[in-house]
Amino acid sequence: MMSENPDKLRPDTPGFTLWFRFINNRAAVICLGLLVLLTVLTSIGPIFSPYSYDHIDTRYLLIGPDLASAHIFGTDLLGRDLFVRTLYGGRVSLLVGIVATLVSLLIGVTWGSVAGFIGGKLDHVMMRVVDVLYAMPFVFFAILLMVFFGRNIVLIFVAIGAVNWLDMARIVRGQTLTLKERPFVEAARALGLSRRRIISRHIVPNLFGVVVVYATLIIPQAIMLESFLSFLGLGVSEPMTSWGTLVNAGARQIETAPWLLVFPAGFLATTLFCFNYIGDGLRDALDPHSR
Repeated sequence: MMSENPDKLRPDTPGFTLWFRFINNRAAVICLGLLVLLTVLTSIGPIFSPYSYDHIDTRYLLIGPDLASAHIFGTDLLGRDLFVRTLYGGRVSLLVGIVATLVSLLIGVTWGSVAGFIGGKLDHVMMRVVDVLYAMPFVFFAILLMVFFGRNIVLIFVAIGAVNWLDMARIVRGQTLTLKERPFVEAARALGLSRRRIISRHIVPNLFGVVVVYATLIIPQAIMLESFLSFLGLGVSEPMTSWGTLVNAGARQIETAPWLLVFPAGFLATTLFCFNYIGDGLRDALDPHSR
């Protein structure tokens, strides 16, 4: 029986070409596999541990990696298992990165596409707003949020998303300025389509490649910003933890207990490298000049 959609199996389709070019990038494929492994490990790994992330075991205070006691990454000053806390911290850091990136995409793509397509005075005003927000120090903005509303993980999403969307808006605006002069947009105008419909049906879908590539760069940037806030003591509150909080605690004990820094920093660095290499792979796969 013949397939109803034989074109999907053709090797010259855009989807097949994109996938073929991506899997030919060994570094990107390896990093994708590592990222999937890290995501699965942080999601279900704590289930198989006899300890919870906030369990205090006074029998094992500040011990190194020990298989006999099932503390395979060691414990901290309070006797809490570092393995479980590292995996749980990965959940928080990855969640911050993904949610903040989604917020950045939602605001940045909408803002940039509207400003670039409509142009004129509206474009000027909207981009001056972006410039003003760029001038605000991120740490000062985060501190203000914490002072007025208290330390809350939701505020971390807001603070990081409120910064990251600015770059996305500028990139999308630049691409929109090019796309709106293309023949298919002129044809849509000639047919009498509204600006809203042209932006949603013709501009935004053609930004997919740029947005996806840049999203893989925003996620590690958001994770780093969260880690920076946690390092300053403005991140998640105890007993909740994140990789940034663990790195901050490990840095203070680096001479007496280096494992407190090595393991969370290793997970954080590996995740950041994976996202960057995946972004490079997608950029190369979507680059029309390299085809």
